[in-house]
Amino acid sequence: MFKKAILVAFAAVGFGFMAKAQTNLQTFYDFGKDRQYLTTTFEMFKPDKFGDTFFFIDHYYNPFNKNLSQKDADGNRKGGAVGGSYFEIERGLNFWQDSAWKDFSLHVEYDGSTWGAAIACVGAKYFFHSEDYTKTFTIELMYDFHIGLGEADVPLKITGVWGLSNLFGVEGLTFKGFADFWGNKVGWDPDPQGNPTSWTKWSFLSEPQLWYNLGEVFDNHLDIGGEVELSWNFAGNKGFMCNPCAGLRWTF
Repeated sequence: MFKKAILVAFAAVGFGFMAKAQTNLQTFYDFGKDRQYLTTTFEMFKPDKFGDTFFFIDHYYNPFNKNLSQKDADGNRKGGAVGGSYFEIERGLNFWQDSAWKDFSLHVEYDGSTWGAAIACVGAKYFFHSEDYTKTFTIELMYDFHIGLGEADVPLKITGVWGLSNLFGVEGLTFKGFADFWGNKVGWDPDPQGNPTSWTKWSFLSEPQLWYNLGEVFDNHLDIGGEVELSWNFAGNKGFMCNPCAGLRWTF
């Protein structure tokens, strides 16, 4: 139903201690069932001597989507506008970058959306990487504070983020993505009175992305590729879902 709900979205964190500020705009077309709409993602990542900052905002251009679009007075679905938005900002705190603990950071974040869900997270992350930083992996463990709609019996989230540059030796081919596993309390299978008869305590979301840089044709700014959203008990959908997306990415 929504392209991302817990973010997504640590797309550039893996390169935090060797990269300058990175800003990009991604545009996806979602081929999933009952979707068929565009999503734009604007994101920025910047390391500094005290850690790193990452944020992104998703806009869902889904005026004809039955789950998200609004209707006019005649019951017709409105078009030509953003159907929903999701925002996430994160801060990694690392005051010991010259020590043996340089790959360990404290982590805080805020996630909010136009549909009322909002979560604050605190925790820690650890950064694994190859010597040349072409292979990276970040693992995060966080405690969630629900400050908007939603709740959880187990308010924990585990996130893994990976990045592989020049995949299979092909220059410009990148495989990256994230996987989230978090506590989430959602009711299913309502009885005649509308009360849920079963509940889930956990949800899962992963969005692996594959990008190919077009090189000097666009001065190394443009990538083509896409992602596949793999989810379980996510965004109001019970069970497993797979939603492929085709996309373009422009790096500023």
